[in-house]
Amino acid sequence: MKRLILSLAVLAAAQASAQTIKPGLWELHNKVTTGNAQADQAMGMALKQLANMPPEQRAQMEAMMKQNGVSMPKAGGDGAVVLTACVTPEMAAKKELPMNQQGKCSSKSEPVAGGLNISFSCTDPASSGQGTLRFNGDSAYVMDMHVTSEAGGTPQNVQVESAGRWLSASCPAKPN
Repeated sequence: MKRLILSLAVLAAAQASAQTIKPGLWELHNKVTTGNAQADQAMGMALKQLANMPPEQRAQMEAMMKQNGVSMPKAGGDGAVVLTACVTPEMAAKKELPMNQQGKCSSKSEPVAGGLNISFSCTDPASSGQGTLRFNGDSAYVMDMHVTSEAGGTPQNVQVESAGRWLSASCPAKPN
């Protein structure tokens, strides 16, 4: 599920071809709901497990994520996964966030007032989705996506509500 959230953040930024984004430190809030109380509770428990990892394991995970310019996720008060990510000036020029999208994906977007209608389709792992991305200038966005994917051969439908906001022009040596 974490890979899905990161891929969606990349997709959102990649679709921003008509909109510029500021380089620097960004905070991303991603809330995933399945409509299934059991599955939603399991996601909440997974976030708690991340927070309670042994220090050595957490350090390894943080180092891996830092290589991709991403902080360790933490639970937000509303059940969202909260990440920080550093966008370099080069990445901002390409309108992309610093996360590696997994799988072979294609996407398309249609400009609408204030944002984009977007859709994507990925293979290996298979997933697809459609939704809307709305900009608030060059320092914030909100996105609402309906995503279909497979986990263990079972189709899953999830709703992803995302919000990104620019925090500062400079990035710390180690994201929070």
